[in-house]
Amino acid sequence: MSPFELGSGVKTGLKINYRNPAEVGADRIANAVAAVEQFPGKNLIIIDFGTATTFDVITKDKVYQGGTILPGLQISMEALEQKAVKLPPVEIVKRDKVVGRSTMGSIQSGLYFGQMGMVKELIKEITQETFPEDEPVVLATGGFSNLYRNDNLFHVIVPELVLQGIHIAVKKIWNKQPFKGLAMV
Repeated sequence: MSPFELGSGVKTGLKINYRNPAEVGADRIANAVAAVEQFPGKNLIIIDFGTATTFDVITKDKVYQGGTILPGLQISMEALEQKAVKLPPVEIVKRDKVVGRSTMGSIQSGLYFGQMGMVKELIKEITQETFPEDEPVVLATGGFSNLYRNDNLFHVIVPELVLQGIHIAVKKIWNKQPFKGLAMV
């Protein structure tokens, strides 16, 4: 028995408009599947605050258009720690003020507000480029998504969106064939 592998070839109801659909990660497909299910007929931007911060763009017709990938908060903090000899690792937290008054506060502020600035600009650019006539629903997910809960960046935050998407994909496939196990690739 081979396990179920979520990838671009799985019949999820999405059309993957990528040069090489096999390059789209299972996590990104799972997020898209869950978002399309929860917001049918809506244009979507999904921002996943995980190891990387990814943006996935899906049209109201369930076409996965692609997205953007940038370093996540943890990777950014680790890069500072490893490449800037005198900068210590810090806890990633929400900051109230942009200007830090200590090295730790300055790093935390740079991480928090820097990521926020990138997110705001990318939402604006993606919306103008892909959805100029019809504003998309903007969803956030992933481990650091709750950091931005009160910043009015998103319409909704669903930290477990990827798990919901896997569940939906398995149910769609399970109805068509016997269940043989589960794996993400």
